[in-house]
Amino acid sequence: MSDSYKPAQRLLRPEVLALSAYHVQDSAGYIKLDAMENPFAWPEALMTPWLEKLQTVKTNRYPDPACLSLKNKLLQVNAVPTKADMLLGNGSDELIQIILMALKPGSIVVAPEPTFVMYRQISQTLGLEFKGIPLIADDFSLDIAAFKTLCAQQDPAVIFLAYPNNPTGNLFGSDEIKQILASTQALVIVDEAYAPYADASFMSHVGEFPNLLVMRTLSKLGLAGLRLGFMVGPKAWIHEFEKIRLPYNINVLTQVTAEFALDHQSEFDAQVALILEARHWLQGQLAQIDAIHVYPTKANFILIKLLRHDANAVFNYLKSAGILIKNMHPVGGVLSQCLRVTIGTPKENQSFLTAFLEAMNHVVARSDV
Repeated sequence: MSDSYKPAQRLLRPEVLALSAYHVQDSAGYIKLDAMENPFAWPEALMTPWLEKLQTVKTNRYPDPACLSLKNKLLQVNAVPTKADMLLGNGSDELIQIILMALKPGSIVVAPEPTFVMYRQISQTLGLEFKGIPLIADDFSLDIAAFKTLCAQQDPAVIFLAYPNNPTGNLFGSDEIKQILASTQALVIVDEAYAPYADASFMSHVGEFPNLLVMRTLSKLGLAGLRLGFMVGPKAWIHEFEKIRLPYNINVLTQVTAEFALDHQSEFDAQVALILEARHWLQGQLAQIDAIHVYPTKANFILIKLLRHDANAVFNYLKSAGILIKNMHPVGGVLSQCLRVTIGTPKENQSFLTAFLEAMNHVVARSDV
């Protein structure tokens, strides 16, 4: 251990020292199919009016701290119940952080696993006790009995449920989520990051359950670069979380651009339709390969399990071919030998499929099959 590291070890909390930083792969020069982004750029017809709008922005002034204009637009576009309120965050990550920062020390945070890694990461960063409940391996469904037992015995403070789930892509049963809501006093966060692709939502149930909050982001819709997320729930909950939100957390360029984009929602709806069509095509093509299992998905990505080949080797083959996907194998458990691919443009999807088929032919099968 170097002397320069000793002050960090002395001053920082052990939870922080024990963590590993969230790693984002360098994507320069690759066909990027690893981060669940909308692959389509804005239509040319929107560029000029958008740039004209940006010219009116006064970047020498702080943005509207309450984001009133943008918030009203989001409330309208997302059909938020009138009795609910909204909190905006610098991406969903900040909203998760705000929720967890508000908890009492030693609180228990629960989520099914595998799921979005930030639920565990931020909980551990803040010194909270995170408990993951394994998904049922056959279909990645919720283990309702385990949830009810944990809620009865340990009284968790927060439960996160990604809907659809990342990285598995499936929707949990809505009746199962309602059972969890009814069986606990914990705050239940239904994370609908992939709502545009799912045709399912708990938004209309906000207010029906006093412990339900729904979280969404514009990242998967086509505005990942803006880093804008929002959370909807009973006004009493939002009131408390607003105390923690840092002032001016949504910059003026994001506010203006997001509102402009929402005024042209139909353009993004058309892109979503193209992605859903591409998802159907790619699922069908992959399903014809007998050396893999393709999991059903309601998101803009597909999880694949390799039945004969090594996921690390296939991932590296694809990377050498200029295609970047997500290798889930290092996570282990039910994700062993799994890869996750984001739906791209038709050309990108074809490039991935061609390289993937080549990998099936060139990578030697595992010795354990």
